Amino acid sequence: LVFLLHACRQFPGCGNIVTFSQFLFIAVEGFIFEANFGRKRPAIPIRYYFIMVAMFFTVSVVNNYALNLNIAMPLHMIFRSGSLIASMALGIIILKKRYSVSKYMSIALVSLGIFTCTFMSAKQVASDSSLNEEDGLQVFLWWLLGIAALTFALLMSARMGIFQEMLYKEFGKHSKEALFYNHALPLPGFLLLAPNIYHHAVLFSQSEPFQVPVIGLTLPIMWFYLLMNVITQYVCIRGVFILTTECTSLTVTLVVTLRKFVSLIFSILYFHNPFTAWHWLGTTFVFVGTLMYTEVWNSLGPFLARWRKRPKKE
Repeated sequence: LVFLLHACRQFPGCGNIVTFSQFLFIAVEGFIFEANFGRKRPAIPIRYYFIMVAMFFTVSVVNNYALNLNIAMPLHMIFRSGSLIASMALGIIILKKRYSVSKYMSIALVSLGIFTCTFMSAKQVASDSSLNEEDGLQVFLWWLLGIAALTFALLMSARMGIFQEMLYKEFGKHSKEALFYNHALPLPGFLLLAPNIYHHAVLFSQSEPFQVPVIGLTLPIMWFYLLMNVITQYVCIRGVFILTTECTSLTVTLVVTLRKFVSLIFSILYFHNPFTAWHWLGTTFVFVGTLMYTEVWNSLGPFLARWRKRPKKE
């Protein structure tokens, strides 16, 4: 995360080159080790991957551009933590699912938390823009557009999750294959963003030189940050994939939730973003509601009961 935050802080619009680098790296790795240089046929028909990729690419790009619309990194992370809300809503509408009362309570908590943080951020944007009424209105309208972009990306991401769930039920679970195609097929789409990517590549090349420890190679420091981000992001994605094959979905959800919380705290400290008591309250609602949704308390109950009943040593 520190590498991505460094890049975003020095070049706020660099999200596209970061995303493109991650997609390219994972696609090349998947082409070699998963697709066997194109010789292995996909288990899921390729046409379904094109639909999934269109959703995935749209979500990634919209989330990147939201950071250019006066959306602070902490609010960005908190808002994206509301994926449970979108998933539940679309699950009810599309899959006709029904949930327990505790599930609805958890969603209410997450919704309240996001609303609190969003409302307080809106007040901060209005306050920061109060020097010039006309400019202040323009900044606030751009912020509203950023909120709309985050909402759209949240719903699109949830729809993609439901689409994946339906595919896995029909063709079986092929997470590694999906990871490869979700990163390989969108690569031509980055041609639409080529001017922005090239512009930031030039800016990266003009950054101060940095000597890589151990190997002694000297390169612009922003390229070093980008390389480190790509590698750590790849490790993270592969780690989640391994976790999904070894642990229950509850454990995976809990780990991802805790990772988001740590990322949020780190970004607040790094960017020195104003974070009031109301923001902390909203953040608490979001993560407590998320933990309620995963029913982690029900899983901890039997574990604690067994721990209390263990024989005591004399």
